[in-house]
Amino acid sequence: MSRMGKVPIIPTDGATVTLSAANSLNVKGPKGELSLNFSPLVKIRQENEKFWVDRLAESRRAKAQQGLVHRLLSNMIAGVTKGFKKELEIVGVGYRAAVEDKELVMTLGYSQPVRYPISPDIKISVDKNTIITVEGIDKQRVGQVAAEIRAWRKPDTYKGKGIRYVGEYVRTKPGKAAVGTGF
Repeated sequence: MSRMGKVPIIPTDGATVTLSAANSLNVKGPKGELSLNFSPLVKIRQENEKFWVDRLAESRRAKAQQGLVHRLLSNMIAGVTKGFKKELEIVGVGYRAAVEDKELVMTLGYSQPVRYPISPDIKISVDKNTIITVEGIDKQRVGQVAAEIRAWRKPDTYKGKGIRYVGEYVRTKPGKAAVGTGF
């Protein structure tokens, strides 16, 4: 049995999990509501206030789906109670960001400012013109939006300019002048 299959999932802080139809569930909490359609290779059973993810076959795919559904359900419960957050930092002279009318407007050295539309399920805020905070209840969606914003100007390996996650280490290379003449 998988290690994840042995661990029960216990909803906390006002999160309620309801099993609807055959392979779907809803999680509701103080921050919002999420739903999930999962594989027919696994089954979720409820005992008192605990939820268990059991696999219906012993195949490799069923084992993988058991761990996946367990983690997705755990993340959904954490999302509707606490939420998820990713922080990005803009490094570079003249690079900045601001939120204007449901759009994130970033000046990143292109001829025009980059405009990123903010969807209703995500909250984006900007601190000190260089720190972008992406918040939401869906972990996958928060990570995807942060990755899309970062993709507009990835960190340069020579100068370190660009958008990076807060705390991310960017390894810089020496330029041509540091190599030497070779004589």
